[in-house]
Amino acid sequence: MVSEFNGKVTSRMLSVAEEKANSMKLKIAYTCNVPGAYDMPIIVDALLKKKDVDGVITLGAIIKGQTKHDEVISHSAAKSLTDLSIKYQKPVSLGISGPGMQERHAYARIRPVAERAVEAVVKISKELKRVQK
Repeated sequence: MVSEFNGKVTSRMLSVAEEKANSMKLKIAYTCNVPGAYDMPIIVDALLKKKDVDGVITLGAIIKGQTKHDEVISHSAAKSLTDLSIKYQKPVSLGISGPGMQERHAYARIRPVAERAVEAVVKISKELKRVQK
């Protein structure tokens, strides 16, 4: 799941996440684009209903503007994505950088955020299977 908002950052995040997934021999069943991080939950909900989806990696960059809008967006997205993960008992990673970050910080966080988002889905999935036995 990739946010189109701040696309210069998020398109690079997608490339890094795809590289990481390939290196871990993961199958990417779907790549979905949404206007912004706030718009992710409805598509994540649809994906988590699918039997061939074991988890969802979200990628986004929420850059601070002149108001606290970045905080509202990031808190809302994080809460909704967490609720969906619990509802479906499937991992949803929070590969969304921000809030409170400037554009230069978003560029600096591309690789670590995208890689950790992929790694988190795998780790949570394994641990979830272990505790559900």
